[in-house]
Amino acid sequence: MFQGTGSSVGKSVLVAGLARVLTRRGLRVHPFKPQNMSNNAAVTADGGEIGRAQALQAQACGIAPTVDMNPILLKPQSDIGAQLVVRGHLRGTFKARDYQHIKRDLMPHVLDSFQSLAQGADIVLVEGAGSASEVNLRDHDIANMGFAQAADVDVVLIGDIDRGGVIASLVGTQAVLADADARRIRGFIVNRMRGDPSLFSSGMSLIAEHTGWAPLGLVPNLGILQSLPAEDAQDLCAHHHSAHSGHIKIAVPHMPMIANFDDLDPLFNTPDVDVLFVEPGQALPVCDLIILPGSKSTCSDLDFLRQQGWDVDIKTHVRRGGRVLGICGGYQMLGHTISDPEGIEGVVGHSPGLGLLDVTTELTHGKRLLAVKGRLEPEQVAVHGYEMHMGRTTGNDQARPFAFIDQQPEGACSPDGQIWGTYLHGIMASGAIRQALLARLGMQAPRYQNHENIVETALNTWADHLEHHIDIPALLKLARPVSL
Repeated sequence: MFQGTGSSVGKSVLVAGLARVLTRRGLRVHPFKPQNMSNNAAVTADGGEIGRAQALQAQACGIAPTVDMNPILLKPQSDIGAQLVVRGHLRGTFKARDYQHIKRDLMPHVLDSFQSLAQGADIVLVEGAGSASEVNLRDHDIANMGFAQAADVDVVLIGDIDRGGVIASLVGTQAVLADADARRIRGFIVNRMRGDPSLFSSGMSLIAEHTGWAPLGLVPNLGILQSLPAEDAQDLCAHHHSAHSGHIKIAVPHMPMIANFDDLDPLFNTPDVDVLFVEPGQALPVCDLIILPGSKSTCSDLDFLRQQGWDVDIKTHVRRGGRVLGICGGYQMLGHTISDPEGIEGVVGHSPGLGLLDVTTELTHGKRLLAVKGRLEPEQVAVHGYEMHMGRTTGNDQARPFAFIDQQPEGACSPDGQIWGTYLHGIMASGAIRQALLARLGMQAPRYQNHENIVETALNTWADHLEHHIDIPALLKLARPVSL
């Protein structure tokens, strides 16, 4: 099991890379994360949802993602509350304090999923969540040491040297853990080394001396990881930046409850396209396209958008002839109103939209979760993606659909063709779709490769890198049969 000294130390991408390493050696590998907290989710073939990171890890294993790979998913809707998804399906919305009381009832689901995965695998790579040292949350823990104890698995601890203080964070983790938990940690990996690795060789020895843990690897930072999705919204600006000055400029307002922002990853890797996440306090710049991405709390994000003055910026952009694309929650924002008669997002109410599309949305119970395929209109380009939303949108602009899915119209476009709204996630992964949409902005370019090919190249390069910098044989010696 791979746990971290904190959030965003690189656990997910390390597990993905190691999954590819071991899969290439002929092992049947399955990824597993007992509990994840993320608004970046993926749809499984059976109509469930899991964290996007586990879908990437499944890809690294060469297998389809399943709900058992991430049995507990928390999707924040506010600073104090989140939706709870259990084995792929919505259980309800809970405040953080309430969730602490129900965790004890979730461990059986976690262990059932783990056992199910183990039965069909040679090795299961388990990823913890957040920090192993959050001892205040140890009671009924299902994400880190609580799971390690219940499943009787050993732990490798990951620290991030790029943040600074990695010696203190690794040694300090041992200091605060209960003795029984600390004994489960058998080795450590220091991630994201910049510069000459030999400069930290004495640091590796010092950590090993203080903890008694085996030093399993010092992993240099690798730039190609920018091609892989960021899981946490707070990492967006650090993770994503344009690698070139683009002919086409795209602006994305960064709202607090942004969701499924991996929709934008293919654009970051598209030549001659410059994508800018616009942070609070900044005006939306002059650009060719504004994208309003998905949101886990559409109405509150719409209020936030207005507080920033971005609604004025968007309407000014449209008056100048600019285009706007709304995806999922962003599509809902483009209409006249969003009504929430049942308080699905927390408060019963009615929010005025931006009024750029002649549609209205009513939020309803029941989530639409499925993979879809069809064609983009009017270009007649094949579309592959997925839907993941609550609510129903209707209105006159749906007479000009964004796409056709299973011969049925989907989404809406304004009469002048400047505003596009869709519930379809994942469509930008298609090189042909990106080419078609960018052509609407006046960009003529050669055919782009599908984003999956870029991800595959990154995974293989990352796996090669880990082969050189992690002691794989020593790591494999820590594995043992599942005994539940």
